[in-house]
Amino acid sequence: MSTRGTTTRGLRRRLAAVSALAMGAALMVAIPTPASAAARVDNPYVGAKAYVNPDWSAKAAAEPGGAAIADTPAFVWMDRIAAISGSASAMSLREHLDTALDQGANLFQVVIYDLPGRDCAALASNGELGPTELDRYKNEYIDPISDILADPAYASLRIVTIIEPDSLPNIVTNAGGTAGSTDACATMKANGNYEKGVGYALHTLGAIPNVYNYIDAAHHGWLGWDSNMGPAATEFKKAATSEGATVNDVAGFIVNTANYSALKEPNFKITDSVNGTTVRQSKWIDWNYYTDELSFAQALRTLLVSQGFNSNIGMLIDTARNGWGGTARPTGPGPQTSVDTYVNGGRVDRRIHAGNWCNQSGAGIGERPTAAPEAGIDAYVWAKPPGESDGNSAPVENDEGKGFDRMCDPTYTGNGRNGNSLTGALPNSPLAGHWFSAQFQELVRNAYPPITGGGGGDTQAPTAPTGVTATAKTSSSVSLSWTASTDNTAVTGYNVFRNGVQVGTSTTTSYTDSGLTASTAYSYTVKAKDAAGNVSAASTALSVTTSAGGGGGGDTQAPTAPTGVTATAKTSSSVSLSWTASTDNTGVTGYNVFRDGVQVGTSTTTSYTDSGLTASTAYSYTVKAKDAAGNVSAASTALSVTTSAGGGTGTGALKAQYKNTDSSATDNQIRMGLQLVNTGSTAVDLSTVKLRYWFTPEAGSSTFGTSCDWAVLGCGTLTHSVKTAGSAAGASHYLEVSFGSGTLAAGASTGEIQMRLNKSDWSNFNEADDYSRSTSTSYADAPKVGVYVAGTLAWGTAP
Repeated sequence: MSTRGTTTRGLRRRLAAVSALAMGAALMVAIPTPASAAARVDNPYVGAKAYVNPDWSAKAAAEPGGAAIADTPAFVWMDRIAAISGSASAMSLREHLDTALDQGANLFQVVIYDLPGRDCAALASNGELGPTELDRYKNEYIDPISDILADPAYASLRIVTIIEPDSLPNIVTNAGGTAGSTDACATMKANGNYEKGVGYALHTLGAIPNVYNYIDAAHHGWLGWDSNMGPAATEFKKAATSEGATVNDVAGFIVNTANYSALKEPNFKITDSVNGTTVRQSKWIDWNYYTDELSFAQALRTLLVSQGFNSNIGMLIDTARNGWGGTARPTGPGPQTSVDTYVNGGRVDRRIHAGNWCNQSGAGIGERPTAAPEAGIDAYVWAKPPGESDGNSAPVENDEGKGFDRMCDPTYTGNGRNGNSLTGALPNSPLAGHWFSAQFQELVRNAYPPITGGGGGDTQAPTAPTGVTATAKTSSSVSLSWTASTDNTAVTGYNVFRNGVQVGTSTTTSYTDSGLTASTAYSYTVKAKDAAGNVSAASTALSVTTSAGGGGGGDTQAPTAPTGVTATAKTSSSVSLSWTASTDNTGVTGYNVFRDGVQVGTSTTTSYTDSGLTASTAYSYTVKAKDAAGNVSAASTALSVTTSAGGGTGTGALKAQYKNTDSSATDNQIRMGLQLVNTGSTAVDLSTVKLRYWFTPEAGSSTFGTSCDWAVLGCGTLTHSVKTAGSAAGASHYLEVSFGSGTLAAGASTGEIQMRLNKSDWSNFNEADDYSRSTSTSYADAPKVGVYVAGTLAWGTAP
């Protein structure tokens, strides 16, 4: 049954009822006028006034220090069917929406959270619906919510939904084959009801014009490994195209929902190393690729767009409980005696283990809700309101379907999901969602930025920014800069306002506002803020009019066509091109390179190397120049180049060594250890060297993900990708590993490089016939792994 049809029928029933009342002259009834519909916007948080839940606000205000944040907007949780109609102690969904209108709000935030077999890996948040009760989920939960949200009375509200926290990620990581797997998660993976439920919710709620759906995407401590992140993106796409849903029903994703992972780790980077050992090897990071939620969210967004989600999706980050302030907050990096002392001494996230999630001791309130704080981030939000328990620390009989999860027991020594560590949970906690006064007070006490009135008594605001100027403008953007403000403690950032509405933040004295209309005047002001939350007066307003449409201020003159296109080098799989620079009335900004009429790359110089080609094959190349206004030149004269013949054996002074680190030849990843040895008498410039490992992907996706798990040189010094090689047996593709810089001394080795690759759909390989694979589990010379120097084969026999 079509969800959109169900929603339409609900609307038709309401309109029919209104018509009946209007025709009944004897019925003295005033018919309410539907609210003006809210225009659909790219980011629902920009320029919005968000609803403040009075139920939560009253509890917060009654706590010591709580009055300072009691007016902060947070999400309302619909965590069971009964929550829709409310109770004597809790407002109904409709009452919340009516109160939002009374407050003059135009943004309402609600969590959709009642899947069949909900949260299969955490007993504390188990729900009321059994694993097979998908029909009840649709008919008794989603449909009634949809009917309420679709009421024309609420058309003026931008309604943001979080779709089912802790559901789809469990299917990826906890449904079999891992230390944290549960039978319940295996059941939900097998019956598909998580995907069907999420798809139905997206499809049904996405049919309402003023609803913005954000899918829960766990956190970096859950999905930050490539082996989890790639499959998670695939799982999200599967759910978002189930039960009639499409990617157009998804406004974005949220990370860190109801979790404690730090927004930013300021004292170390994932690329740091100590005495030659990467910080990824530390026990805390445990080979994760991310140290905090901001970097994870931005990277995940890029991956999701590559998986087919719309390019304008935004990310939300729950910052309600990830501040980690107070006296235990480190002020700098840890000692560099080992990676563990360096990371543990500097990390602001003070949990015992990143897998701990229940009522964490030492946690604090994080950033206050903020619209468009960073690139790709729609907002920092408070998804799980501070003070609402994550789960009970001891068994509690209840009629809410919530079990006792030992992860909420401070005496529990853990399981596979938290490295068998103590839980770090606060004692004496009530059921999940119930008010937990001790937790709230701890969060206020350890807030970062500190809460005004509870952060050392700082009430002095920074000075107002001065000298706001426009450093650049186009038809759709304005770049601003200003003179820094001063403060009695320190300025931590700036809020930027366009026409009186905040549009972004900056931690520097510059900001670029984009997505504007050509030939339109905008007024900008800037306010400074400090760590205590004090905000300065606004700067003097600056009026800026964007350039006329058509690009850079009316420039319509295209550059001249490039000339003299030549092939400076070629191999069996690549062609290197160069050409004479074009000229332009304002300036050439780059070149588009075409192979056989299809654009294959861009360059900001007058050269380009096209790789992944087939041996002994003719290709036709043309080049076009472009300028800042988007004007593009005519194409250059075409150049025909035939690649070299395949095969050959290298005879240089380098050799590759290989060991098999893959226990299965038929799983969904290819793993290997590689190292490069200089057998010559002189040093080698590593920036000219590439390693190639040939394989065939069999069936499945034709795109790939690659990862460096560890390297003596540091994974940050390497680049890697999969390229098409041709039709040789066992060698239709190759993994290419390049070195960014440095030299390899005579007689020296790069040391171990641990690599792996996967297909984008995570389907299985059959490595048995792969050209470069061997069964050796210790390093040995590898004549079927190629070493190329400046594009020429120097070691090995190419297929």
